[in-house]
Amino acid sequence: MVVLKFFYNYLGNYGFAIILLTVCIKLIFWPLTQKSYKSMKGMQKLQPEMKKLREKYGSDKQKLNQEMMSFYKENKVNPMGGCLPMIIQIPVFFALYRVLLGSIELRHAPFMLWITDLSAKDPYYVTPLIMGVTMFLQQKMTPTNMDPTQEKIMLMMPVVFTFMFLNFPAGLVLYWLTNNLLTILQQYLIRRQPD
Repeated sequence: MVVLKFFYNYLGNYGFAIILLTVCIKLIFWPLTQKSYKSMKGMQKLQPEMKKLREKYGSDKQKLNQEMMSFYKENKVNPMGGCLPMIIQIPVFFALYRVLLGSIELRHAPFMLWITDLSAKDPYYVTPLIMGVTMFLQQKMTPTNMDPTQEKIMLMMPVVFTFMFLNFPAGLVLYWLTNNLLTILQQYLIRRQPD
């Protein structure tokens, strides 16, 4: 909350202060997220070989695990490499979520246009719907090594989150939306990098 107030003192608008705080957090975690997406991208490229191993040793779980571990070692990939950086970020995002959800400073604090109170829900549901679209785009851009059924279930997440966020404070939705847009930018930049 201290950093948010600091930004507010310079910008005079809590909405822009939330956006700037989100950008700062994203920049701090940029290297971790970068490493995570590169690891997921590497795992995705190995999918055909991994599928062959599953078909070959599918009935013998112990042998399959041994072969998979040696395969990972041989290709210098870590199956947890995509998850670990994300797990480190969760406490920070949860703390920010708690601050924005219960912040008295956001009460009756206007942002711009129709958002006149960052502590209340978006009256026209525009930001939660845009947030849902950005979550969907982000998910489509994320390298995955899930089977098609899991992938379809994960595609339901943007819909679930959109409904959850419909009644959340506009300040919290603004944070999540900004974070999604920055993540899409980062994924786009990672995809453009040569392998």
